[in-house]
Amino acid sequence: MIKTKKTLTRFALAGVASMFAMYGSAHAAKIAIGPPASETNSVSRVILEAYGLQDGDYEAFQEGFGNAADLVQDGNIDISIGILGVPAGSIESLQASTGDVVMLGLSDSVIEKAEEESGYQRFDIPQDSYDFLDSDVPTIAAFAVMVANTDTIDEELGYQLAKAMVDNADEITHAQGAQMTLENALNGADGLPIHPGAKRYYEEQGLTVDGPVAELSADADNRKDEFTLGTGSQGGTYYPLGGEIANVWNKHADGNFTNVETGASLENLATISRGSMDVGMAVHVPALDAINGEGEFEGKKVENAAFIGHVYPEVVQIVTRESTKIGSLDDIAK
Repeated sequence: MIKTKKTLTRFALAGVASMFAMYGSAHAAKIAIGPPASETNSVSRVILEAYGLQDGDYEAFQEGFGNAADLVQDGNIDISIGILGVPAGSIESLQASTGDVVMLGLSDSVIEKAEEESGYQRFDIPQDSYDFLDSDVPTIAAFAVMVANTDTIDEELGYQLAKAMVDNADEITHAQGAQMTLENALNGADGLPIHPGAKRYYEEQGLTVDGPVAELSADADNRKDEFTLGTGSQGGTYYPLGGEIANVWNKHADGNFTNVETGASLENLATISRGSMDVGMAVHVPALDAINGEGEFEGKKVENAAFIGHVYPEVVQIVTRESTKIGSLDDIAK
C-alpha cells in the first residue's frame, strides 16, 4: 500500500489519540483531602469511599485548604475538599483569581452513607452563598465548637470564655462571627461534657443545659498567664476566626491567649489530651469520638476536654475548575 501524506497524517493522529487515551485512562485525579490526622482528611475518605474510590484510584494531596486552593489555581491538582464556613474566603479568592470555580455536590446516596458513618448531616449550600453558583449545592455539615482543657481552664475562666464569645461576638469581623449567638450557643454540645463555667453562664442566660458536666482539676489560684488556642491552617476558617476570638478573650477575659496554626480538629483534641494546649477548635463529630475513645481516638480516649460553646456550622465544600471537565465525583469513579 502506498502511504500518502494524508494517510500518514491519519496514522499520526491515531497514534496521538491512542497515547492520549492511554494517559487519560492511567491518569488518576489529583485530590486534596486535608492534612494528615485532620477531620477533613477523615471525612474526605468517607466521601470518596462512598463513591467507590479507594487509595490508588486517585492521587491524594494532604494539604491545608489554603495550599490546596493555590494548587487548584495553578492547575497542579484537580479537586480540593475542605470543611469550611459558608462563604469561605479562600473559595471566593480562588474564584476571583480564576473565574471558573465549580463546586461539586454530593449524591443522595453518598449523603446518606456519610450521615451513617460520620455523624455529619445533610446541608444545602444556598445558591446566593457564592456568585458562581447557579443552584443550591447538596453536601454535609457539622458544628465547629470550642473545647477547653479541664486541667488548665478553671471554672471562672471557662465562664469568662463562654460569656465573651456570646456577649462580644459583635467585635468579630469574620463572617462566621455572626453565628456565635446565644440561640446557637449549645449547637454541637450533645454528648459532650460541658465545662462547668460555661454551664453557669448559659444557665444564667436562661438556657437549659442537659448532659454531663466536666470535672475540673484546674484551679483559679494556680492559673497561669499564657494560654494557647489551637485553630487550623491559615487558608481555612479556623485560623483567622480563632485569631479574632483570641483577641476578644484577651480584651474581656483573664490571661493572654495566642492562636496557633494546627492541623485542626484531630490535632487540637490530641494536643489538649497531652496537656500541651489550653483551648481548641474542633468539629463536634471528632470531639465526640475523642470523648468516647472511638474512631481516630480508639484506645486513646480524651478525658480532659470540655465544651465551651458553639462557633459556626462546618460545611464540606468540594471545588474544582471548569478546565478539569469534572462535574461530579462520579466522573472520577467511572
